[in-house]
Amino acid sequence: MVVAISIWFSLYYVYPYCVTYRHLKKIPGPIVAKFSNIWVGLGARRGQKFAVVDSAHRKYGQVVRIGFNHVSIADERALKIVYGHGNGFLKEETSHYYEAFIARTPGMFSVRDRAEHTRKRKIISHAFSPKSVAAFEPFMAENLQRWTSQLDRIAASQPQLDGKQFARYNAMPWFSYLAFDIIGDLAFGYPFGMVNKGKDEIETQLVPGGPISYAPAVEVLNRRGEVCSTLGLLPALRPWAKRLPDPFFTKGIAAVENLTGIAVAAVASRLDVTEKGMVELRNDILARLLQAKDASGRPMERDELIAEALTQLIAGSDTISNTACGIFYWILHGERSAPGTIIPRLQDELDQAIGSGAEAASYSEVKDLPFLRRCIDEAMRLHSTSAIGLPRLVADNGGVEFDSFYFPPGTVLSVPSYTIHHMREIWGDDVEEFKPDRWLNLSARQKTAFNPFSYGPRACVGQNVAIMELQLIIGTLFHRYEFVLYQSIMKSHEGFSKKPEECHAGIRLRNQD
Repeated sequence: MVVAISIWFSLYYVYPYCVTYRHLKKIPGPIVAKFSNIWVGLGARRGQKFAVVDSAHRKYGQVVRIGFNHVSIADERALKIVYGHGNGFLKEETSHYYEAFIARTPGMFSVRDRAEHTRKRKIISHAFSPKSVAAFEPFMAENLQRWTSQLDRIAASQPQLDGKQFARYNAMPWFSYLAFDIIGDLAFGYPFGMVNKGKDEIETQLVPGGPISYAPAVEVLNRRGEVCSTLGLLPALRPWAKRLPDPFFTKGIAAVENLTGIAVAAVASRLDVTEKGMVELRNDILARLLQAKDASGRPMERDELIAEALTQLIAGSDTISNTACGIFYWILHGERSAPGTIIPRLQDELDQAIGSGAEAASYSEVKDLPFLRRCIDEAMRLHSTSAIGLPRLVADNGGVEFDSFYFPPGTVLSVPSYTIHHMREIWGDDVEEFKPDRWLNLSARQKTAFNPFSYGPRACVGQNVAIMELQLIIGTLFHRYEFVLYQSIMKSHEGFSKKPEECHAGIRLRNQD
């Protein structure tokens, strides 16, 4: 038995290391990572993939082997090489990773065929044109007003701590409630009602026409991201995931089904009332997807609409809520570290632009505010919601060189956003400090390294909507309220995106007289 196990181990791990991937033998990295994806997969299982990869770069250097055929390059120059237009790199062949994110039909994020991705992106990009983005503001405004009503209620509750008249609350769930309601309004035609309920709860329908149940959407989304990222890196576990004794996998697979059910229920509801003529035409994302056709005149079918609605649900809720909370924390942390240097400047800028007593900021008031935008960009650098390095396969085009390294066709490469956002040699000795004014004089290297929405043809198609939403949320918060931060650090847990675990703060209404 021992001999048989030794032979199997040698054939499965050692032979590929010595023969198939011998060209990577000289690239440094954790010893286990040179033989398998177990090292990086366990990092994903713990929700800390960004941290273990960053730690490996700090220990081993700029180019690190993090899997048996996967090399991470912590250098901003590699962004163009790995993710740029026309580089010949493939997403479709790294199917082990991206297949884990497919529920029924591939959406724009998970589709691997390049031609199909181009078709989808052309259709979907129309929904995010500048004209479309401007039309989304009324939906955001209505949800922001409901949100501030709830925050007003919290601020008026029993004051706590030192008699400073601040009401203590955990801000993180409230960012999630708002983000889910906004994307529900934009992508499905109605808010999910999480802000009004103050509760993590959404209707779900596992099959069209099936029974309606309720699911904790934020929890489901977190579990889905964690399990899909892990199974993408450890594909051998995928067929057995439902049977594994670890509840991380069984609950994660159930979360994937529930999240798809949320999209099924929302799309079915919208299509049913639209077909019956029971709803007026709305200028939102789903309406534009329903109207859109590809070059051959073919519209999206229902399964494809569900897949794209699910993509928008994930991108428009998880990433926005995580990023908004990260920005909120870092503004408060920056003010605490250097009193009088952040919040007074921000509030002065907002007060000059937004009317006194306004329930929510308007986009025309905040879209061109320079210090607000610098705060947002600096916080996105420090928090890096999209922290992971998305894998790409070197195509059969003669391979690629990076400095003294050569990567032949078939090698998987990635660039870790979190790491390049925290490199001292790029950002300086104050890299871990919140300094919005660093954005006044960025070097060419810093401009290239800043990568909050990915890069190239697969960069986030909705980034203009995201920035608009963040400007409205952060502008509204710091114009209407005063805050105090009650935690020393913000811990994060990574599923697909990096999520703050909590953010405890004190809140009270500002006296704007």
